[in-house]
Amino acid sequence: MNQKRVVVTGMGALTPIGNSVAEYWANLVEGKSGAAPITHFDASKFKTRFACEIKGFDFNAYFDRPELRKMDKFTQYAMVAADEAIKDALLYLEKINKRRVGVIWGSGNGGFQTFQEQVSEFAKGDGTPRFNPFFIPKVIADIASGWISIKYGFMGPNFTTISACATSTTAIIDAFNYIRWGKANIIITGGSEAAINEAGIGGFNASKALSQFNENPLIASRPFDKDRDGFVMGEGAGALVLEEYEHAKARGAKIYAEVAGGGMSADAYHLTGTHPEGEGALLGMQEALDDAGMKPSDIDYLNAHATSTPLGDISETKAMVRLFGENPVHLNVSATKSATGHLLGAAGAVEAIASIMAVKENIIPPTINTQHVDEAIYGSLNFTLGKKVSKPVNAAMSNTFGFGGHNATAIFKKFRD
Repeated sequence: MNQKRVVVTGMGALTPIGNSVAEYWANLVEGKSGAAPITHFDASKFKTRFACEIKGFDFNAYFDRPELRKMDKFTQYAMVAADEAIKDALLYLEKINKRRVGVIWGSGNGGFQTFQEQVSEFAKGDGTPRFNPFFIPKVIADIASGWISIKYGFMGPNFTTISACATSTTAIIDAFNYIRWGKANIIITGGSEAAINEAGIGGFNASKALSQFNENPLIASRPFDKDRDGFVMGEGAGALVLEEYEHAKARGAKIYAEVAGGGMSADAYHLTGTHPEGEGALLGMQEALDDAGMKPSDIDYLNAHATSTPLGDISETKAMVRLFGENPVHLNVSATKSATGHLLGAAGAVEAIASIMAVKENIIPPTINTQHVDEAIYGSLNFTLGKKVSKPVNAAMSNTFGFGGHNATAIFKKFRD
């Protein structure tokens, strides 16, 4: 099959360290942390009392009241990020064939907040079911892709991916494939998550996945550090406009980067734990390289999944060393979750934006908060600790892994005509 080239022509972001791509990137490279005490609910009785929340965005001004009543937070986040990406791509809706524009969106949890609220209200009542008529449309994970397509009239492929914390990378890879197979000209893709609530924090506390470093939330997300004690919950959305190259060229679109390849795999090992030797992670990264027709030495930057969990960081670095070697001097690694926290199903999209910006700007964003790299981490990997690094970045790899053993890796490279 003569596969088509796929490029990135627009991006949008709503994150704990910035409510646009420009703000997110500026704060990321300067090493800002988005962690702070939780404000969404009273967390005083919880083991973890902090998270990386969205800050300073007025949703009441952005949406009208009837819209807000029909949308869970994860959909609101999706709409904001997608709107920025579509505007950034200069998609003049009256000039494009909307039948050839799709939406492939991801969310690991869907309308988590709405589900919690509605079930809690029912439990407090007299047993008579009194549910909001928008309960189901607000909860189902596919509704964000539906909202985006309805708002803009996009009639191409439309669905949602769910692969836990690999979700939005899976969505990006699916969008990439649909375009290069000729099924669409443009696809809006990415992911959104809104799980900072009692159920989200309480549930992840019960599974012993969250950091409990309540004394200093700003530095709680410490990937690779010997004192790391779990991830910091984040929320938000990331959106990409992926476009077939000839279509983008014909309309004079700006191009951030080219999507080079994607790989997906399964650990087939444990419900919540990664394979201790990084078998699935290694397979996913190798699949992405094979898909791109690239070698490990072609990758200048790796945006690691690196959530700051004791076992997960070690297994991922084992996979890196097996793929890139014990001392890959050409490679910079960084864990941007140190700044944003872990956005669960939205992590892949937000980290894809960081990877694409690294390629575009020739800047490696830093891993912050890590003071003493765990001695159990094998190999001499350059984790880009503390400060950004300026260097040529011709290709960047982005890893995401999820509960259930899901692994997804995407590669972006400099666009060359």
